[in-house]
Amino acid sequence: MADTEILLESGTNEIEIMQFTIFGELYGINVAKVREILMADKVKPIPHSHPAVEGIFKPRDILLTVINLPKYLTGETGDTEEKDLFICTNFNKMNIAFRVHTVVGISRISWEDIQKPDKTLTSGDDGVATGIAQCGENLVTILDFEKIVADIAPETSIQVEEIDRLGDRIAREHSIILAEDSILLTKMIKDSLIRAGYANIKNFNNGREAWDYLSSIRDDSDFDDKAALLITDIEMPEMDGHRLTKLVKDDVKMRVMPVIIFSSLINREMKIKGEQLGADEQLSKPEIGRLVEVMDRLLEERGML
Repeated sequence: MADTEILLESGTNEIEIMQFTIFGELYGINVAKVREILMADKVKPIPHSHPAVEGIFKPRDILLTVINLPKYLTGETGDTEEKDLFICTNFNKMNIAFRVHTVVGISRISWEDIQKPDKTLTSGDDGVATGIAQCGENLVTILDFEKIVADIAPETSIQVEEIDRLGDRIAREHSIILAEDSILLTKMIKDSLIRAGYANIKNFNNGREAWDYLSSIRDDSDFDDKAALLITDIEMPEMDGHRLTKLVKDDVKMRVMPVIIFSSLINREMKIKGEQLGADEQLSKPEIGRLVEVMDRLLEERGML
């Protein structure tokens, strides 16, 4: 299923959303995360696991953790039906199956058609709805699957402690541009970079905001000082990271700025897309220690360290 994502022309700011239902409500997942859809099957329970974790499932050669999405989202499992489906996913280098009730279909839309949920709909730093999409006549809640997994297994998310393994660090004044829509991940990335000595960080909630800022300083004589390096997620409302990368690398003034795509979606297909767009590096979350090492190298290559 993920192989179809490469057919989307690079940098067009489009996304394919797979719609599915839980207790009759419409939800969505980026097709790029989906490996295949399977009929729900027998799952081997694992003792002392999270209440939403059903257990493990091995349809062929890949062992999958099965998360009961109805249980996670509502606290209720309802009747486990034979007609239930497993959406088998791959992101953050993990293979996870999510139980859902039905799969409705796939819609191709622009990221501009996805809006960030109002803060009244979320709790804490970040809710599990990463966006609300208009798919035809339907409003579809796009779920933050990375946050769902991080809630269940925090060790799968960014570990700030990785920076300590890099040894002693010196303070760096370079202005780092960060485009990331998750409030929680933005905080974790910033905390990690500050610990690594990169304290001058300008963060933006999506690619559109980052691009507007970069455009506003494009002709400044000190552009390199104001934007030494760009780190961008891929999945963001309004403008995704691929579109942002394309705009930067197509601009004769900005293209010298290193661009690192830092996303849970990095796989073979996504690396091809990133290379086509001119990204300098592509790293999978949650490799925060590796991110800092790559930042050091790219800035050194530019003679800025």
